[in-house]
Amino acid sequence: MTAIKHALQRDIFTPNDERLLSIVNVCKAGKKKRNCFLCATVTTERPVQVNVVKVKKSDKGDFYKRQTAWALRDLAVVDAKDAVKENPEFDLHFDKVYKWVASSTVEKHTFISCIWKLNQRYLRKKIDFINVSSQLLEESVPSGENQSVAGGDEEAVDEYQELNAREEQDIEIMMEGCEYAISNAEAFAEKLSRELQVLDGANIQSIMASEKQVNILMKLLDEALKEVDQIELKLSSYEEMLQSVKEQMDQISESNHLIHLSNTNNVKLLSEIEFLVNHMDLAKGHIKALQEGDLTSSRGIEACTNAADALLQCMNVALRPGHDMLHAVKQQQQRFSDLREHFARRLASHLNSVFVQQFSQKFLHLYSRSHSISVPGHDQSSTLAQHSVELTLPNHHPFHRDLLRYAKLMEWLKNTDYGKYEGLTKNYMDYLSRLYEREIKDFFEVAKIKMTGTTREGKKFATLPRKESAVKQETESLHGSSGKLTGSTSSLNKLSVQSSGNRRSQSSSLLDMGNMSASDLDVADRTKFDKIFEQVLSELEPLCLAEQDFISKFFKLQQHQNISGTATNEAEEMDGGTLSRSYPSGVPQTVSSEKDMIRQMMTKIFRCIEPELNNLIALGDKIDSFNSLYMLVKMSHHVWTAQNVDPASFLSTTLGNVLVTVKRNFDKCISNQMKQMDEVKISKKSKVGILPFVAEFEEFAALAESIFKNAERRGDLDKAYIKLIRAVFVSVEKVANESQKTPRDVVMMENFHHIFATLSRLKISCLEAEKKEAKQKYTDHLQSYVIYSLGQPLEKLNHFFEGVEARVAQGIREEEVSYQLAFNKQELRKVIKEYPGKEVKKGLDNLYKKVDKHLCEEENLLQVVWHSMQDEFIRQYKHFEGLIARCYPGSGITMEFTIQDILDYCSSIAQSH
Repeated sequence: MTAIKHALQRDIFTPNDERLLSIVNVCKAGKKKRNCFLCATVTTERPVQVNVVKVKKSDKGDFYKRQTAWALRDLAVVDAKDAVKENPEFDLHFDKVYKWVASSTVEKHTFISCIWKLNQRYLRKKIDFINVSSQLLEESVPSGENQSVAGGDEEAVDEYQELNAREEQDIEIMMEGCEYAISNAEAFAEKLSRELQVLDGANIQSIMASEKQVNILMKLLDEALKEVDQIELKLSSYEEMLQSVKEQMDQISESNHLIHLSNTNNVKLLSEIEFLVNHMDLAKGHIKALQEGDLTSSRGIEACTNAADALLQCMNVALRPGHDMLHAVKQQQQRFSDLREHFARRLASHLNSVFVQQFSQKFLHLYSRSHSISVPGHDQSSTLAQHSVELTLPNHHPFHRDLLRYAKLMEWLKNTDYGKYEGLTKNYMDYLSRLYEREIKDFFEVAKIKMTGTTREGKKFATLPRKESAVKQETESLHGSSGKLTGSTSSLNKLSVQSSGNRRSQSSSLLDMGNMSASDLDVADRTKFDKIFEQVLSELEPLCLAEQDFISKFFKLQQHQNISGTATNEAEEMDGGTLSRSYPSGVPQTVSSEKDMIRQMMTKIFRCIEPELNNLIALGDKIDSFNSLYMLVKMSHHVWTAQNVDPASFLSTTLGNVLVTVKRNFDKCISNQMKQMDEVKISKKSKVGILPFVAEFEEFAALAESIFKNAERRGDLDKAYIKLIRAVFVSVEKVANESQKTPRDVVMMENFHHIFATLSRLKISCLEAEKKEAKQKYTDHLQSYVIYSLGQPLEKLNHFFEGVEARVAQGIREEEVSYQLAFNKQELRKVIKEYPGKEVKKGLDNLYKKVDKHLCEEENLLQVVWHSMQDEFIRQYKHFEGLIARCYPGSGITMEFTIQDILDYCSSIAQSH
């Protein structure tokens, strides 16, 4: 340890002007780590600072490094753990408690002693030393363990003691009495030594003179010892006298202990009895309510609910150890179990009767309206026929309100007898699914009739007539406790969409979806379909949401927790199968949460909604394929609304599935349009004009924009636009190439001009690129048609100058072209003479007539084309004059008509026609 102290002093503390006073080898309590050293140090400069420093070996282990330092003034408590037994553990309380284990008890004691002395000497605030032996605090620190190595001077901590103020004052007075005390310290020290010897001699003489007093003191001490012996004898006699009293008191104490133990046991026994009586005693009123309580009145239901809750609390009381072995407790538990079984059977039977009564009355009410049968308890003015005429579904709120009175009892039944609870759930689904199937099918039947505009004479909208025996059979079937509900329901025969006049045509136009002609489509019919379809969805949504809310409240399924498997078998059959659903993968998944159970119940109850919606969608698509646009927008909005409420709900899932069908019909509609474009045929005897599918694309786009305004599924329409416009482009090219009577450029020019005008007016953002392309095609083919047409009235002149340009292109200089035999001045004059002003005007007039025959009136491009031809003619004229000036300089040859003549000719021709 000494070698370590020297090394630490040399390497760590001397560079920092500190002296190492004590060291202890420690490790943290409860942790197996490398050892470290705690060092007590003081600074060599004033004012003196006392620190406790933690020193640890480096990771490489070849030198020590200073890790943490605490000021001794921050030390609050030193806990040595045990003042009697040897224990190497100790705690130092700084800003937090540091627990240490020393390598030996001796090192620990030495370190604590050093801390105590440093505290006594340097600190005003005293440190609390607990569990430390008082002898340890009084002993001196061994010099071998607490020597300083700074500067090579060895000095024990306990040998150095700072002078107090009085001692300093006495030394100063003594040094003032001797003149050479500072100049000659050795002489001053010898003088002090001599005076010390004189004083020692005087002390010895004084002691020898006090020998008599010492002898007297010894005699007095001997007499005191004798008195003490006498007192001890008296105390012994007193102790013998008290011994008998002690035995009597011990007997009395033992007797009192037994009495106290008996009283304690009696109190505990009374407490146990009071606990059992208070927690396992059911009031007679509760017992009577469970056995005979009225489950039809509100007061009786409330009494039964309170009694059931009290019974459940008695059965679920947490018994203390040993209570279950008591015979009385076992009897009470058996009594509670019998009460629970009896009330559960009575409650399940009553609720089944309530289900049967409620739904049988509803069925009787439905059939009575179709047969004018009076049913007691129902208002004759409210009929399902009226609901159907108004296209509304019956309100089930009164039935839900009556059943919700039993919600707390259903929760009790769920917690106590899950088998009966699940049986009631299955019966409710069986009864209600049949009722809803009847109402929904009648509702959709009316919707289909309204869509097609057909009626059935002698039949009410509410239902189809049935025989009374069928009514009786269907009502009686509701009273069955198990099995599927059977009975026939009304169904709508397949509706054949009637054609009247030109309602259906065989044209191959874009709007000929579903064999319908664009001219026959009535906007009012489409608006009517849109309203009917929206009303159907608007009626179904609150119906499903109200039923889902009722199921959640009545069957207590709002909590998303796993269904306990201890109450009943998880594979309990429901509707001939396990409580599961078939996911798209086809693998049945066991219902793991009550939220899934709600969706399962809704799926069974409303199993007819999805097929009925699909049938309605198919009918709407058959009536008019344009209806798929309305249905896509409406269905998308309702799906989006349902998903915002609950993405995994029955309503959201069902509408999502139906939306897939609507989207498929929409895609099919677009595909049929493209197919019809590809199969379009044009007449060979008449001019083409604006192609039918181009005009009808305009109508389609205008209608689609009005339908899809602010719609959620705008992306689907944009994709369809891209497909359709590309198909329109391809089909226009195809028709233009096949056209025999109308020039290709005219077909392209007119149709792409119409497309460009349509896209510019509708401002469809996703078709900006196609709009630019249509404009470019229109411009290109307009220019091509103008150039081609202008070549005919001046055909020879055009051929002549084309030859001139060809010679120049071959490398012949422009001024040498006139020396070519075929292009000399005489040939030029001959060609120019063939086109006097009169002939030019005649040729332009014929050209105007031909253009008028080529162009269609509906696009109104005649004046645009004619103006372009005029500009192109003037450009050619200027070009010809430029060639004459360059290739025939000085010849004086000019055209026989001027630019002004051209303007006059064109204006005159346009006005005359």
